[in-house]
Amino acid sequence: MSGHGDSTKAILYAFLANLGLAIAKTGAAIYTGSGSMMAEAIHSFSDCGNQILLFIGLKQAEKPADEKHPLGYGKVTYFWSFIVAIMLFSMGGLYSVYEGWHKLHEPGELNQIWVALIVLAFGIFLESSALMGALKVVKGIRKEKSFFEWFKVTRNAELVVIIGEDSAATLGLIIAFIFVSIAAVTGNPMYDALGSICIGIILLCISVFIGWRIKSLIVGRSAEPELRTLIDDIINKDDSIEKLLNSITMQFGAEVLLAAKIKMKTGLTIEEAVKQLNELEVEIKKQVPTVKWCFMEPDIKD
Repeated sequence: MSGHGDSTKAILYAFLANLGLAIAKTGAAIYTGSGSMMAEAIHSFSDCGNQILLFIGLKQAEKPADEKHPLGYGKVTYFWSFIVAIMLFSMGGLYSVYEGWHKLHEPGELNQIWVALIVLAFGIFLESSALMGALKVVKGIRKEKSFFEWFKVTRNAELVVIIGEDSAATLGLIIAFIFVSIAAVTGNPMYDALGSICIGIILLCISVFIGWRIKSLIVGRSAEPELRTLIDDIINKDDSIEKLLNSITMQFGAEVLLAAKIKMKTGLTIEEAVKQLNELEVEIKKQVPTVKWCFMEPDIKD
């Protein structure tokens, strides 16, 4: 799992792109009267708020453990990621559908549509650049995995949300550009309203998917599969261990908790067993730096 520095970089890419776009889209929407453009403006402003919430989550997750939270605040990033998914649903998706439905029943005259098309084209460039920036961050941490393999197993909630947002924004802009172009060619503002509704449906679908994806992390999920395999291999290779009976991992933001039940080789004194276990914990944390908490229980059966 990546550190918070990688996620912060992806959040910054998205925030700068969305802030510039939100301002440009608002001006274009007011000037042209385009419902699709207004839906896109609201979408960009809500995305700016989302990125701020994700950044707040990352900073709160860095707070040290205390008496009330002995395992730290790592999981707070999952909470804020889930809130962002809800905001994407309510502020972005529902408003876009509402705006399109309103314009569909009360169509207004579209003015100077070329202004909207220029802003949309500029938005596609900016949002796709932000998406490429996020994908570049992911490429640096997924190693040999394909993107889809990484996306399936990653515990990095912030990057999942950012990629989902950027993908929705890019796709929404492309759809808005297509429908506004059709409205310009035909002179029928109905197509502009339909574009707004389509954008809203896309946002709703992506927000539901992100919320479902984050849910398992909030409930409690193990570390990534390859990390669990590496930990088990380290334990099994230890000369003082006869058998690994069971191991459990839990992801807490960027850090991992490990609990293992092991059968040690016979003939060891208590002092020798404790010494070997302490050395094993040091070795695990050395090879897997994300393991912050390590609890070893010697036993004879699971």
